[in-house]
Parts: sequence; structure tokens; C-alpha cells
Amino acid sequence: MSVLIKNGLVVTSSSSYTADVYVEEGKIKAIGTQLDYSAKTIVDAKGKYVLPGAIDPHTHLAMPFMGTFAQDDYETGTIAAACGGVTCVVDFDLQQKGESLFQAIERKKSWAKDKVAIDYSLHPAIMDPRPEVIDEVKDAILEYGTPSFKIFMVYDFRVDDATMIRLLKETKKYGGLVQVHAENVHMINHLNEEFQKAGTLSPYYHAKSRPNIAEEEAVSRAAKMVEMTGSRIYIVHLSSKEGLFRVKEARDRGINVFAETCPQYLLLDEERYKESGFNGAKYVMSPPLRTKESNQALWDGINQGDIQVLATDHCPFDFNGKKDMNGTDDYKKIPNGAPGIETLLMLMHSEGVVKGRISLEKMVDVLSTATAKMFGLKDKGEICVGKDADIVIFDPKQKFTITQEKLHMNVDYTPYEGMEVTGMPVEVYSRGKKVSQWKTDHVEFVGQKGYGRFIKRQPLTFK
Repeated sequence: MSVLIKNGLVVTSSSSYTADVYVEEGKIKAIGTQLDYSAKTIVDAKGKYVLPGAIDPHTHLAMPFMGTFAQDDYETGTIAAACGGVTCVVDFDLQQKGESLFQAIERKKSWAKDKVAIDYSLHPAIMDPRPEVIDEVKDAILEYGTPSFKIFMVYDFRVDDATMIRLLKETKKYGGLVQVHAENVHMINHLNEEFQKAGTLSPYYHAKSRPNIAEEEAVSRAAKMVEMTGSRIYIVHLSSKEGLFRVKEARDRGINVFAETCPQYLLLDEERYKESGFNGAKYVMSPPLRTKESNQALWDGINQGDIQVLATDHCPFDFNGKKDMNGTDDYKKIPNGAPGIETLLMLMHSEGVVKGRISLEKMVDVLSTATAKMFGLKDKGEICVGKDADIVIFDPKQKFTITQEKLHMNVDYTPYEGMEVTGMPVEVYSRGKKVSQWKTDHVEFVGQKGYGRFIKRQPLTFK
């Protein structure tokens, strides 16, 4: 299987240049001008970008939550990813009560077997932090290939501060990374009780029950534990100006606090919760949508380097039948989450690069290169000799109106319905195999389920 991509604009995290890219046996073998290789497939990419495939390190495929499951499984979710130019996902693996980390990882891998269309890895989420589970962190980092671990500061399955400290110390020893959902549970519970008493339970009050200060306090507290242990932490789905301020404050003092944000926190705001009827439930996710002021602050955080990674928190539930499964009169009963795995790259190009909010090179960094480095995906994230040939040929001028009808996610809505974007993937390759392509007015999947493989990630190194 050989491919020669000619005359495209190769984009890296630091520069762009016109070149040919030769791919053989799933790897990038050569980059240069006027390459003279005999390839099975020759692609003329003149006028198009040659990008590393996007990596989505925050997905919830087939995740059990609030009495149901996220609707995309490893087949539908990775097909949708491939059609959006995402060539690798790192999915969250929620440990069940009594499970070891190894058992949790093997269970989720069994769900993915023969289904995944692109490569994937797993982040174990520690939900049952028995002493032997904390002891297993070393093996997860050095043997299982899963060096990042999710914890929650909210929900019934949250960890306490003592557990967080132990995890920070263990991951520091062996090259691991703690990821944290940072919100103050007591603030949220207090506001939930107040809104319950007042009978103010429409979707709008989901946002009001989880105010910016709840994220800010939790980020600040997590940063203090990092400071005490000399370890590092990664804030998932950072959503607010105030939370970002605490990240920046810690980083300015030399504390290793890293952060990701998501398209919804850059492009949507809390006014969406005021849509008529129950429509605001489409945007019930945690943390919630914030203000336009927070939108802008997060764009600034990307440009200033305080936010290193963009992800989606893809967790889809049908608007009809799932969002309303527990009734429509109480925001606390609405399954939390929204779809986004397929629209990540198109939105960041159109709303970020085209509108001048970020550079093309910064987009590649936060969608691919920095993500691969952050999570130990040593063969991913760059158009570079020796890396996996995860490549997106991207037409920066192709228009597309986002509509769920033309997307592949297994859900009945998209938060971006009707938005016109500029720039679309026209061919997507996973390890040198074409998995999707533009056809007339949409992207179609041309890969095969089961092609994707589990990636054992490297222990992590931080400066």
C-alpha cells in the first residue's frame, strides 16, 4: 500500500511549506519536492493542505451514564471521527466497582474489538480507588500503555483530596498524568437544592447551577495539590475565563498545570439554554456553556499557550428519547453530554483559522502535535518521516453546511445545525489507508470497521 501526495501545503505546528509526501506500509517514508516514487496511488494536492490527522483525546464511546449509554459505540463513533478528519481517539474507560484497572481496560478493549475504524487508546478513569488500584497505576503506565488517568471532583464517584494527592505522587514517579474534571461539588449541590425549592428547573438553570466560580475553585485547589507534590495535572474541558485565570496563575509560577478546551466552549454560549421549549436540553453538558467573555478568553488562552489541547468531550444522547427519558421538567434529570467528534476539525479551521482567531500552525498544534506529545502517542501527530501516515488532505475553500443529516454520528442532532463552515477534509488516511473522502456535498466513509488498533502509549515526559 503506497501513496504519493504531490504539491500540497504541508502544515506543521511551526511552519508550512509546499512538498510531496510519500507513504509506504502505513508510514511516512519521505517528504520533499518533486519526489520520484512509483506509488500505487498518486494524489494531486495542489491548493490543498496536508495535515496530520486530528487526535481527539476526550471521547465517551458507549459510556454508561444516568441510566442509559452514550449512543456512539466504537463502530459508529470512529466512523464519524474518520469522516471528520480525526484519525485517533483516546477514549475514557470508567472503572466499575470492584474492577482492577487491567480488567477495566480489557473490558473496554473487548467492546472495541473488530469495530474500530481508526486507531485508539484508553484513559482509565479511577472510580473505585482502593489501595490496590492506586498501586496498579505503575503497571498501567509501564505495561498496559495507558499512562493517563481521569478523576472527578464532582458526582457521587468523585475522589477525595487525599486520593488525588496519592495519584499525583504515583504518576510523578513513573511518567503518568492525572486528568481532572474540576468543579466544586458542594457549590453545585447547594445551588441544585436552591433551584429545586424555587421550582426553577428549566435547562437554563443547569448552567446557573454550575457557575464559573465552581470551576475556578476546583482548578485552584487541584493546582495547590500539584504544587505540593511537584507533580502535574491536566484540566479536562476547561470552560470559563475564571478557570483559565487559575490555570495561567499556576503556570506563571512554574506549576505543571495543563489544560484542554472544546469547540462548544469557544463557539457557543449560555444563551443557547434559552431556546424555546425543551430545546435548551441539547446543550446540557458539564461543565455548561458559559458567556461570550469566556469564549474569547479561551481563544486567548490557546494563543498564549496556557491551553495546549483541543478535544470534544463527545458524549451523544438523542434529543428525542434520551435527553427527555426522565421527563422535561427538571434539568438535573437530563443526561449530560453532546456530540462533536465529527465536527472538530471543520469548526476549528472555519471558526478559528479562517476568522483569524488562531493560525493554521496553531490549529495543527492543538489538534494533533501537542496532543500526541501530551499523551505519549509517539507515532502520531505530525507530518514527519517515520510517523504513522495519519494524513488529512484538506480543501481550505470547500464550503459545507453542518446538518445532522449529512453527518455520521449516531445521534439525532448536532449543536451546530445550520452553521456554514469553510474548509473540509477531502481525503483522510489512517496508517496509509484511505478511510473517508469528499463526495459531492458530504464526506463518506470508505474504510472498514476493525481496521483500527489499540495503541500502547509511552510513559510521559515533562520539562
